[in-house]
Amino acid sequence: MSDDGKMRINRYLSHYGVCSRREADRWIEEGRVRIGDRKAVPGDRVGTDDIVYVDDSPVKAEHIPVLMAYHKPCGVICTTSGKEHPNLIDVIDYPDRLFPIGRLDKDSSGLLLLTNDGELADELMRGRNAHEKEYLVSTGKPLSDEVVRAMEQGVPILDTMTRPCRIYDREGKSFHIILTQGLNRQIRRMCEYFGYRVTALHRIRFVTVTLDGLEKGHWRLLSEEEVSNLRKVAGKDKDGSNG
Repeated sequence: MSDDGKMRINRYLSHYGVCSRREADRWIEEGRVRIGDRKAVPGDRVGTDDIVYVDDSPVKAEHIPVLMAYHKPCGVICTTSGKEHPNLIDVIDYPDRLFPIGRLDKDSSGLLLLTNDGELADELMRGRNAHEKEYLVSTGKPLSDEVVRAMEQGVPILDTMTRPCRIYDREGKSFHIILTQGLNRQIRRMCEYFGYRVTALHRIRFVTVTLDGLEKGHWRLLSEEEVSNLRKVAGKDKDGSNG
């Protein structure tokens, strides 16, 4: 969707579940689609004030909840603001305005969830809900056993003590870590506290959603099962009400 809130007519029909973009183009050519009182033509743009008809039946432009997984490369900034580039709007071609659930630093990569469901996003980002996030971390040198034990118990950063975490699969200078909170640059700060510098940070899981099979720079819509699982852990039932 562009800054004026409008989208191409073929995207509009696809977005609201009427048909595919290819079918929409064909229906427009066949004269089956109207915008108000006139027949639509390829390239027409429509907004929320327009009434679109297919075969004289109005298209119901209902809000469709969207949940997306994106494999963020390093260098992309986790914002939808046009003040910084490259941002999420620059790199994700999607007709609806989505916003990220949490953040990944510009220098970090991996799994980022995006949605247009504000209530669900709020529940998933609330620290008190202690939702798990898993990362693959590389440092300039291997973590010692003493540092691992101390880090798992909690680290004093940002005027607070981090929650207990789990570190496993240590191999050379890399390790996996599971957090249940999301303080600003938390992993980097935890490592810096013990004199370690993070050289690579890659998120591979957010609660029940994983990065498996998703190529860098690509996105996919979550499956019904994944959406259902996220709603359950967020304390919401299928229709979005409190469970």
